[in-house]
Amino acid sequence: MNNKIYEELGISKKVFDFGEEILKTLEDRFKKIDENAEYNQLKVLKAMQENKVSEACLLGTTGYGYNDIGREKLEAVYASVFHTEDALVRPQITCGTHALALALMSNLRPGDMLFSPVGKPYDTLEEVIGIRPSKGSLAEYGVTYSQVDLLPDGSFDFENIKKTLLENKNIKLVTIQRSKGYQTRPTLSVERIGELISFVKSVKNDVICMVDNCYGEFVETIEPSDVGADMVVGSLIKNPGGGLAPIGGYIAGTKECVENAAFRLTSPGLGKEVGASLGILTQFYQGFFLSPTVTASALKGAIFAANIYEKLGFEVCPNATEDRHDIIQAVTFGKPEGVIAFCEGVQAAAPVDSFVNPEPWDMPGYDAQVIMAAGAFVSGSSIELSADGPIKPPYSVFFQGGLTWPHAKLGILKTLQKLVDAGIVSIS
Repeated sequence: MNNKIYEELGISKKVFDFGEEILKTLEDRFKKIDENAEYNQLKVLKAMQENKVSEACLLGTTGYGYNDIGREKLEAVYASVFHTEDALVRPQITCGTHALALALMSNLRPGDMLFSPVGKPYDTLEEVIGIRPSKGSLAEYGVTYSQVDLLPDGSFDFENIKKTLLENKNIKLVTIQRSKGYQTRPTLSVERIGELISFVKSVKNDVICMVDNCYGEFVETIEPSDVGADMVVGSLIKNPGGGLAPIGGYIAGTKECVENAAFRLTSPGLGKEVGASLGILTQFYQGFFLSPTVTASALKGAIFAANIYEKLGFEVCPNATEDRHDIIQAVTFGKPEGVIAFCEGVQAAAPVDSFVNPEPWDMPGYDAQVIMAAGAFVSGSSIELSADGPIKPPYSVFFQGGLTWPHAKLGILKTLQKLVDAGIVSIS
């Protein structure tokens, strides 16, 4: 690869050559990612063909949205891909946290208990649950919460999970977060999620198992719904939107769980029958169609980042050789300057707002200042090249996204260049 264009984009020859040496070691892993993407691409195509998606499905509706064939077919496509009874895929779901809150609040009632057997959930769910007091939380409506942390080696604490399930007869719903969030614990593979669900159901077979699938869609060739999850939940401005969906979220699962969510999203008595698609169905369909290959690009970027920063001596999670189960790469710098410089590099590589500097700020839903770099076509899109992290120990940054592999590659080289220029790292 001629590095002239990289030099024009601010990448020194030393940084470029360092990256090229890393890439030579990744050919076999990238080939495997492409094979998975091919399988998932064909899976999505098959679902669209079997559900007879037509040009009329792309037109959309306004007003009440009655008889929206495109909306109904899209939800059927999602149900086919995730192998579930039903799905709710709507622009009225504003983000991943909203989708998760909707799934929880619609399937829990006063007096029920929510249980997490994988430790503390992602920061923004703390206020949804009521771990941190907030208006309208589950706690305000009489829903209690319990959790069992993962063991120090990242494995499930089956003994205490069983004990909690047996001692709390009012546990109605078990929530399992697939991705790591702002933690450095391992992301859960679909196989491990299946083992956990099977164990939970063997102790209490009538419990609802919900998986927060954010950042995990199409990373593997199967999804949590293939291994027993009653609901899988995610955001359309992450993997399944393919970078084209401008908003939205999904819930795929059993008919009852999805129906409950629909009545909560709209109104009792209305459910899935209303909710105009407002002319954005083309982006929803096309984004879902492209999602497997877009996810593959993001995965390559994550693996490239892990190999670069591990070689430089930083703690990375997952490490350079581990199998991948989501698109997130964590790098721990141990000081805020490293997190900030990394984010500055990602922002400088963006197609939008590349000229601005990201700064830490008091972001709603978080207990510490957060810095976010995302010069994206869709504001806040996590499947586009982005990085973020809380400004608190151990000062880890979380990198994800890249609609194309070349852009993800540039983004990582740009982060390295910023760290080199700041004197935080040196390369020989």
